Amino acid sequence: MQKSIFSKYFRVCAVTVLLATLLLGTLFMTFAAQYFSRDKIKLLTGSAYVARNYVMDRVETGSGSLTLSDSILDPTLGALSASGDAVIFITDNNGKTLYCSEGSRCSLHRTYQVPQQILKQAETGIYAENGRMAGYYKEACYTVCIPISEENSNQIAGYLFVSATSDDLRQFLSEMIKIFLISAVAVLLLTFIITYFVTLKMVRPLREMAVAAKKFGQGDFTSRIRIDSDDEIGQLAMAFNNMAKSLSNLESMRRSFVANVSHELRTPMTSIAGFIDGILDGTIAPEKQAHYLQIVSDEVKRLSRLVRSMLNLSRIEAGEMKVQTTQFNVLEVICETVFSFEQSINNKHLDIRGLDTEKVMVEADPDLIHQVVYNLIENAVKFVNDGGYLEFNFNVDGRMTYVGIRNSGEGLSKEEIPKVFDRFYKTDRSRGMDKNGVGLGLYLVRSIINLHGGDIIVKSTPGEFTEFVFSIPTAKAKNPTLVKGREKEYPTQQGKE
Repeated sequence: MQKSIFSKYFRVCAVTVLLATLLLGTLFMTFAAQYFSRDKIKLLTGSAYVARNYVMDRVETGSGSLTLSDSILDPTLGALSASGDAVIFITDNNGKTLYCSEGSRCSLHRTYQVPQQILKQAETGIYAENGRMAGYYKEACYTVCIPISEENSNQIAGYLFVSATSDDLRQFLSEMIKIFLISAVAVLLLTFIITYFVTLKMVRPLREMAVAAKKFGQGDFTSRIRIDSDDEIGQLAMAFNNMAKSLSNLESMRRSFVANVSHELRTPMTSIAGFIDGILDGTIAPEKQAHYLQIVSDEVKRLSRLVRSMLNLSRIEAGEMKVQTTQFNVLEVICETVFSFEQSINNKHLDIRGLDTEKVMVEADPDLIHQVVYNLIENAVKFVNDGGYLEFNFNVDGRMTYVGIRNSGEGLSKEEIPKVFDRFYKTDRSRGMDKNGVGLGLYLVRSIINLHGGDIIVKSTPGEFTEFVFSIPTAKAKNPTLVKGREKEYPTQQGKE
């Protein structure tokens, strides 16, 4: 049978409180009994001294013996014993009783002698105990004994005993136990009720987490835990809610990713299958087959780019992408990439600016940075207006080098700028102009730049330009001074767009 954390915690608390109460009661009873005994002994001792002084004033001592008269002692000692609820008896130095305040009613003291070991202990001045007095009494009694000495010497002539039963102690302890039990039951009941509800409140978030975790396993990430405190349980609930939010976002991204990938794969595959079937069954005339085979080739290349981008992103996100850094001139990478788009640049009659600078040395992975530059220049060429321009800007600010790639054209709206780096995001304009894109380029660019410890921002003015500025580590050897119009503004504007 599975035991819940609630039952375990409540049981531990209940047992702990019960044991603590029993220990407290035991200690309380022990100290109360000791206090009562000390007080009783103190009272009997006082009575013993009063009785001895009275006896020494009214009896004769001599040759180590006592001469007592019951008629003289009874009125006072009888009253004194009655007031203290005790028995006063006097013995000779051998322990034989010579006088007892109980008179003829006394059978014990006049019958038995006090043990010698008790008398020897009393010789030192006073003897007090709560016990049976070496077997003299059948039950425990409070007893105080003081010696009676002769007037002109220290010779002991007898002993005066004041004795009282322990019934008072038993009655006292009995009443205290009743009071304690009633109080303990009330306190325990109240404690158990409070512990029950406190424990229930404490484990409630854990139970909610267990229920929510089961829903998470079924794919439902909408559950959240109520946070009522700022303690460890509250912090755990907060962390659980953050985890649920992350899982929900991850699930949404996964579904979006699957949907987008399915769409991006289905479109070119449908075209490829349709054109190839048309060629095979003769629907497409032989003279047009080369045209459609070129379309098939373009679609295959598009699929290849999609798969390659997805593999690179998967490696980066899994932490498997290793950055092989080396020092190189990023300007050369940009120039080579621009030359690869020479036909498109000539067709749009573009003006290329900013490539007449000196070396721009950086320390990064050349292959990965080439992917970054290629994607950014491809987008710039794709969306630049006819007769427009492409402008490149460089600026070195300490350990980071900033590279800006700007193209004239319609630009991006304020609503589009925060989304351009999302996976599979394509603006409405790009969906009409970019038939071959898959929406992973800029997301891959940002992932690669972040992998190098840099950042990328986008700036755009609708109807004028769009500019991407990324930063990568500067090579340890200093770059030449770069002064190209407005390059110096990049370090101060990073992250403001």
